[in-house]
Amino acid sequence: MNIIELKDITKTYRRGEEDLPILRGISLSVEEGDFVAIIGPSGSGKSTLMNTIGLLDVPSSGSYTLDGVITEKMNDNELATLRNQKIGFIFQQFNLLPRLTAMENVELPMIYAGIPKKERRERAQAMLTMLGMGQRGHHKPSELSGGQQQRVAIARALAISPSLILADEPTGALDSRTGEEVLELILQLNAQGNTIVLITHDHHIADNAKRVVALRDGVIIDDYRNSEKRRQGQEVSV
Repeated sequence: MNIIELKDITKTYRRGEEDLPILRGISLSVEEGDFVAIIGPSGSGKSTLMNTIGLLDVPSSGSYTLDGVITEKMNDNELATLRNQKIGFIFQQFNLLPRLTAMENVELPMIYAGIPKKERRERAQAMLTMLGMGQRGHHKPSELSGGQQQRVAIARALAISPSLILADEPTGALDSRTGEEVLELILQLNAQGNTIVLITHDHHIADNAKRVVALRDGVIIDDYRNSEKRRQGQEVSV
């Protein structure tokens, strides 16, 4: 089953009297359980594509089906509800609320989903424990290292049991050693069956994904599986 079905997606912004095309007819399918890295230079359209997949922005044309749900005729409230039900986000800057504890940050999307308090607390504790943060639930983000904050952010993303984990440069704000630890966590999540789409400019991160989609100037210029390139003895890079 495909979690993501994008067909002929375009996105154009208006700048003064000029139309600025960012995405130019993107068609992309992502299967359940896959791990896809979307890579490309600055200005290639990666962020716009991420926002489209994450239901944070609406395409100018084309169709998007997320986990069997057709999205293009939904209003903002319907999109927000679907986003909260289906997508767990991991951001480069963690996006934790500074006044909330780690536990409360993980609980936040479950509050929006209407999950009862007792179940929220139990699920948040389970997610933090799984990610090695079980004893840090009462700490606020300022009391945690960058790697620990990203673990809390991953726990938050997993708390609603999403159909899709969407990660935007998840190691970009971390030192190399901590970044490797977070990458290993993401690989473990995928091995457990989680579908992951990861936006990155880092070729090393992309080399660890199952599939790489390369963008340039708003179009897909390459789409391959790392396993196929390895079998063919090719260098895995874009």
